[in-house]
Amino acid sequence: MKIARLLGASAIVAVSAPAFAADELPACENCADEMTIVSWGGAYSNSQMQAYHKPYMEKTGVTIVNDESSNEAVAKLRAMSEAGNVTWDVVDVVASDAMRLCDEGLARPIDPATELAAAPDGTPAAEDFGELMVSECFIPQIVYSTTVGYRTDAFSSKPDSICAIFDTEGFPGKRSLEKRPINNMEWALLCDGVAKDEIYDVLETDEGQARAFAKLDTIKDSVVWWSAGAETPQLLADGEVVMGSTYNGRLFALIEEQKQPVAMLWDAQMFDLDGWIIPAGLSEERLNRALHYIKFATDTQRLADQAAYISYGPARKSSAPLVGKHAELGIDMAPHMPTDPANATNTFLYNYEWWADYRDDLDAKFQAWLAQ
Repeated sequence: MKIARLLGASAIVAVSAPAFAADELPACENCADEMTIVSWGGAYSNSQMQAYHKPYMEKTGVTIVNDESSNEAVAKLRAMSEAGNVTWDVVDVVASDAMRLCDEGLARPIDPATELAAAPDGTPAAEDFGELMVSECFIPQIVYSTTVGYRTDAFSSKPDSICAIFDTEGFPGKRSLEKRPINNMEWALLCDGVAKDEIYDVLETDEGQARAFAKLDTIKDSVVWWSAGAETPQLLADGEVVMGSTYNGRLFALIEEQKQPVAMLWDAQMFDLDGWIIPAGLSEERLNRALHYIKFATDTQRLADQAAYISYGPARKSSAPLVGKHAELGIDMAPHMPTDPANATNTFLYNYEWWADYRDDLDAKFQAWLAQ
């Protein structure tokens, strides 16, 4: 995946749109007048609200209900499908989850030629998104990373390696890690001496998985486990942990907007993709509305607009040159992107295809390990 070509229980609320001057948007024929969009909450949902939802509501008069359940999207869509009652219209998921949902027939395939907007110069959407369209059901939005933030007032020397997570003697205190195997297993093996390009080969084996769990055992008693991306920033702000993993955009908000004494540890940051899927089985009116929204929300300008609110790289080639300053802080956003050359000297390319195959099995093993 050529990332370098880019810039370097849920809370549900109904929202209303302010006045907004935007390009003319074609009318949506035979469309529902309300839709539920599922995302991750916090700074990320706010960036979507500002760049997509508010402009779209102002132009269409539709009501958007924002649901912050993306962390549980696969399980919930499976349950909704089994019950024959899919209540979501557009869902934000990571690439590996999109692949699973597509393989299971729970996400609808997308035709980029007819259902996504071309770039301003006429470049077809499929070419503009390029290799980031990793599934026929997935519409990429952003490139982001899972990385580590740490309190700058907690240590006499600042950490410069991801392996500081496992160094409780040199960097004492509680740390927060996500309550799932993704990222944790890779970092554990990397810090146990496995070469970066051999991580997934090792992790495929029972012995490799046991090795990763053994490394995680060394810090298990010092970890606060999180499920929502907003948790680590709050734990860091409150001083309840000295370091912790989360999405780089959440840390950007903590550092630049909230001015907390926190810094970013970019070493071995995990690159990943995030984007939209449309659930399978929607009624004609709801599907028409979902497609109308998607075409609007994934055009070149809209993806660039989102980067004015959060430090994630837009997934379209044509969007990258349009990214400028933060809409409220007025700072240049490019240096805060995970793909900026200064931040990407030692990245870890998350293997979403591998996790699409192994996720269910390792999720079960990870939860069993946590319960021990």
